Amino acid sequence: MTDLVSVKTAVDETAASPLPALIVKRDERAVRLGDVGIARENLRFSEPPDDDIPTLAATLKAAGQLQRLTVRPGRGKKEQAWMALDGRRRRLALGLLLAAGDIDEDYPVTVYVETDPIRQAAAVLLTNTAVPVHVADVIAAIGRMLKSRLTVTSMARALGYAEIEIKRLAALADLPRDALNALRLGRLTLKQARLLARLPDKTEQAELAEAALEGRGFAEWRVIERLDNARVTARDRRCALVDLPTYSGAGGRTETDLFGELTPVLLDPDILTDLWLRRARGIAAVFEAEGVAVHVTAGPEPDLPEDLEALGYVYGGALPAGEMARYRDQREAYQTRAQAVRVALEAAAGSDAADLAIVDMIHARIAMDQTGCGGRAVTTMTVWPSSETGVDLRCYTPVEPEAEDGAEADREDSTPLASPAYAPPEVETSEPDIEGVNHALHAVRTDVATRGLIRALADDPSAALTALIARLFNVLVRRAHAGRADSALAITASAFNPAGGRVLETLDGDVRRRLDCRRADWEASSKTVIAWVHGLAHGEKMGLLAELTAVSLDVREEKTVQIRRSARAEATELARLCDANITLHWTPDAPFLQTHPKGLLTGMLIAMGPEDPRDAALKKSELVASVAEQAAALSWAPASLSWRPERGNEENADRAVTAADDGAGSFAVTLRGAAALDAAAA
Repeated sequence: MTDLVSVKTAVDETAASPLPALIVKRDERAVRLGDVGIARENLRFSEPPDDDIPTLAATLKAAGQLQRLTVRPGRGKKEQAWMALDGRRRRLALGLLLAAGDIDEDYPVTVYVETDPIRQAAAVLLTNTAVPVHVADVIAAIGRMLKSRLTVTSMARALGYAEIEIKRLAALADLPRDALNALRLGRLTLKQARLLARLPDKTEQAELAEAALEGRGFAEWRVIERLDNARVTARDRRCALVDLPTYSGAGGRTETDLFGELTPVLLDPDILTDLWLRRARGIAAVFEAEGVAVHVTAGPEPDLPEDLEALGYVYGGALPAGEMARYRDQREAYQTRAQAVRVALEAAAGSDAADLAIVDMIHARIAMDQTGCGGRAVTTMTVWPSSETGVDLRCYTPVEPEAEDGAEADREDSTPLASPAYAPPEVETSEPDIEGVNHALHAVRTDVATRGLIRALADDPSAALTALIARLFNVLVRRAHAGRADSALAITASAFNPAGGRVLETLDGDVRRRLDCRRADWEASSKTVIAWVHGLAHGEKMGLLAELTAVSLDVREEKTVQIRRSARAEATELARLCDANITLHWTPDAPFLQTHPKGLLTGMLIAMGPEDPRDAALKKSELVASVAEQAAALSWAPASLSWRPERGNEENADRAVTAADDGAGSFAVTLRGAAALDAAAA
């Protein structure tokens, strides 16, 4: 009984622990063709040769032997030295080449020799099992077949592949030799090889392949960017108004990606532009009949006369309370109609209902902008493509003549300033990352970073009080920028409002709304400003101080060559004081990300991790959407936007260079080969 219990316990422990993998080293040899026969136990020994054997023979002649035969030693005088358990069709094909005089009986055939009866039986039953062959060798073999003038159809029949798979392998076979060697060594992935094959410039292909082979990496985003610059896809902004059936009906040609990975390419962008302009001008005609001059463009925005003023976002307090409330209601109505346009375009991009929805949206935009500029009439509009609402627009109104003002201009303080005898210390701050960043992008980045710090400072009255006292000390004691203003308190200040910037609703927009409410409370009190402020509770007073101080913050830099180091040092110190974290209120959105090149967008995805190999094949608009979605899901933003130094760049760069090795796969001259190669490609 004790022995039975012991045995049961041993069995249970064995079942619970994983069994080690059984690895058997195979006996691989090269033998004479004349010494190889077909074993009688082969399941298809008695079947006649099928019609595809000649095609297989041609394949073997062109590409050589790719898969080994499995044989056993011959038995007795009636059998040859080696009898094929697996490889009957290949032996028959070699026999045809022998009969045609293309090879002789001494032709070397690579075989696996099995002497164990159990493994011999397994070889008979598993005759379709593929032997692992690197996909680079498969591609090279396809190239040799093409040079032997074998057709795609004949190769597909012989190898058991779909014709489209042969075409894809044939496209990769035209790559430089360095590319296939890099693929074989794992320095180039199969996806990267497909990307390289799309480049039309053979010289550029060779340079990139050489860099990959030498271990210098493969910059996928550069290749994708070059491809994007030379093609128009079905995700183009114009396609929101012009669907593919309309484009094709007008004679537009479409090219699908051979590898089925990229968006179809529209080969006739002029036809797409003409169709979009025709439809947009039909919409514009409605407003031209109302007396508004409309400039419709599918390209750069036209230069308009200098006597026109562009209308845009209206800041709180710029209008009387009643008009401001009406402006906000109209802004909500515009956003509602814009959403209705999106729904109509998704339902049927070419329908009249979509056009009517767009007209309603533009009317709402005009009403909103006219209210925002104090009731001045909109006389001019520019219209251009939008991927979301079909068209985007900007309204213009004539510039109001400047009122004559007899007041004297402010005079600068004439008190001579002594040269500074003491250089105050500065907080150490990181250098801005301007590699690959142009002036416009640098301005956008510092603009958003400023708005983020405005929100953080407004939420921390203690830090704001420190900032204000420091500013007073600089102005009154150090006499830095000591100008005069029409106020008893000679402190100069201005709200952050750069030309061309946009208010971010959850950042500086929130601070401006708070100040709007403060203005309304003051107006309702019927008191002077000083009396009203003096009567506020201490907490309310501190909150107002924080908001006023925050909205005057300006750390924007217009160009990469105009780095404001002292201002950066102050911003870094303030960010530490109020523990600034922009992601508490905002993550990178599409307008912000659109200004970044694809390389930086890809870097953001890598920083968020884990890396998805499919991201490199995305068009820029798709990449922008992917980064915005992941950033929102992870509550992520670049650390520099919170005035913290970037960390982990080297680690991210290493991750970007290191890619999964998808080069190895299985290849067999069987009907199951296609599934094996698909698994390798995946």
